[in-house]
Amino acid sequence: MPAQDKFHEAVKIALTKDGWKVTHEHFKLEFGGVRMFVDLAAERFLAAERNGQKIAVEIKSFIQPSTLTAFNEALGQYVGYGVALRALEPDRILYLAVPSGTHKTFFNLEYTQAVIQEIKLKVIVYDETNEVITEWIN
Repeated sequence: MPAQDKFHEAVKIALTKDGWKVTHEHFKLEFGGVRMFVDLAAERFLAAERNGQKIAVEIKSFIQPSTLTAFNEALGQYVGYGVALRALEPDRILYLAVPSGTHKTFFNLEYTQAVIQEIKLKVIVYDETNEVITEWIN
């Protein structure tokens, strides 16, 4: 089982506060001979939707010495997990969870914004101290 990110519990609590039911921790995907784990999977049922919404969330803390290295690692996971999810569960949307401080600084740089747009990165911005979601970026 993979190690949990430092802010795993904070994001889990934040998703619950935002109306999501966490259905899996370390959501296992097996595709093309490879086994991988996305940090969380969650669902939310809306009155107007019979099947509701399903998401998978890869949580990142960005506390490493190099934010660029952490970003590149997260992108690799995001792309790989996205390929597997589209094959196995095409109705589940993949998000990268990012702390609000990192989002305000590194994620607002021109380079980072260009990469986000290029790969159509979906982001959940979380406040790790108050354990809340501050923004959904689709």
